[in-house]
Amino acid sequence: MPGAAPLPRMIVSQALLETRMLLRNGEQLLLTVVIPALLLVLFGSVDIVDTGPGDPVDFLTPGVLALAVLSTAFTGQAIATGFERRYGVLKRLGASPLPRWGLMAAKTLSVLVTEVLQVVLLTVIAFALGWSPHGNPGAVLLLLVLGTAACSGLGLLMAGTLRAEATLAAANLVFLLLLVGCGVLAPLDKFPDGAQSVLRLLPLSALCDGLRDVLQHGAGTPWGDLAILLVWAAVGLGAAARFFRWE
Repeated sequence: MPGAAPLPRMIVSQALLETRMLLRNGEQLLLTVVIPALLLVLFGSVDIVDTGPGDPVDFLTPGVLALAVLSTAFTGQAIATGFERRYGVLKRLGASPLPRWGLMAAKTLSVLVTEVLQVVLLTVIAFALGWSPHGNPGAVLLLLVLGTAACSGLGLLMAGTLRAEATLAAANLVFLLLLVGCGVLAPLDKFPDGAQSVLRLLPLSALCDGLRDVLQHGAGTPWGDLAILLVWAAVGLGAAARFFRWE
């Protein structure tokens, strides 16, 4: 019978398509999978930076997990969505039976599926390097979900307001700056006191600190870091919903 498929089936089908397209894209695969894995292997097996007392892999793994969230939910999604907008793909999908909010939901599901694959791969590598995690898995899951929401909102905001070429340059620049300045590979204590107070308010810093508190130090739920991520998620997703342009 003619007619649109049920909405849940359309969302799942679009999410699977988005995931296959991402995994077939060599550049995106390099950014989301290869770079975090290489950083974990390199800095976890060679004493390049001073990560403080304890095994370096215990310090590095939470930061690399946070970096994987940033690479997929922010950088990869911003670049892919920006070029889909430029080439008119979003405009045509917006005219399909799948509602626009359903398309955003499918993209979010695709990000979550990719992140699950990333977490599994990075966890296997970390265990092979001698990682000894601690803490509550529920707190880790909550941090990853809120971190994904914060990064995704900012990525969609960038993709929906800037030109595709500007999004490509800005997303990669932000990725590099946050990689260096948010405690992924080196403790924030290495930075000047004035810079630390600002850097700790950034979403990647909050995600790194929260994951490190739980997984490395066995702390309870890091409510302060969760609050920072919640604020960024609300601001990013709200601004994306308000200012995103489909054409």
